[in-house]
Amino acid sequence: MNHPELRDHYELFALGLADEPEKSEIREHLSRGCEVCMAEIRKAMELAALVGATAPAAAPSPKLRRRILASTGYEPRRIGWLPLAAGVALFSLFAAVYFSGRENQYAQEAANLREQLRRQTIDLTRLNEAFAILAGPETTVTTFGAGPAPPRGKVFVNARQGVLLIASNLPAAPRGRIYEMWVIPKRGNPAPAGLFQSQADGTAMHIQRGPVDVAATGAVAVTLESEGGAAQPTSTPVIVAPLER
Repeated sequence: MNHPELRDHYELFALGLADEPEKSEIREHLSRGCEVCMAEIRKAMELAALVGATAPAAAPSPKLRRRILASTGYEPRRIGWLPLAAGVALFSLFAAVYFSGRENQYAQEAANLREQLRRQTIDLTRLNEAFAILAGPETTVTTFGAGPAPPRGKVFVNARQGVLLIASNLPAAPRGRIYEMWVIPKRGNPAPAGLFQSQADGTAMHIQRGPVDVAATGAVAVTLESEGGAAQPTSTPVIVAPLER
């Protein structure tokens, strides 16, 4: 549904009286952080509070009174009716606080959904990049590690796409440390190739995008460095994957 179709249902939603499917539709809009719906619900809440505060004196039914007071946590005492004005003010305050809290909840849920979508987009991008290297006809593959104890896995090197490292049995880096990948040439100093952390299950996937001179590369290695990384390796490699030519 679009906003014009929902226009007559915002006040009912604010009072908890909206019917389906409008009720679910408005809730879905709010969960997405829809600014139009959030503004309309805010106005509807303000209107409900204003109407409650300016309502003419009337004798509510005992059932309605008990529901209103019970919703605020009020325990009835045998001291007679509260003054009507106080009861209306109490209801108005409750409505304003309740619906304000619901709006904040919807806003938080929308923020969580946006963050989840952002992470999924990043993951999908990384998988696409990894697939491009894996499927490259010129990709070179080398295996590292043996047995159950040391880190093991494969390194894929593509001259145009970059380097893909897939590892398992890789312990979590100590606090204040991070894994750093290196492209080690046959002659010269190792070149930094990005920082990464292993997952809780010991797996890791790291991609260094960009062209690589495969013929001049002797190996791909991984060391543990300080959180900011290093210009050159400062520790013994935990992974060394020689490129077989």
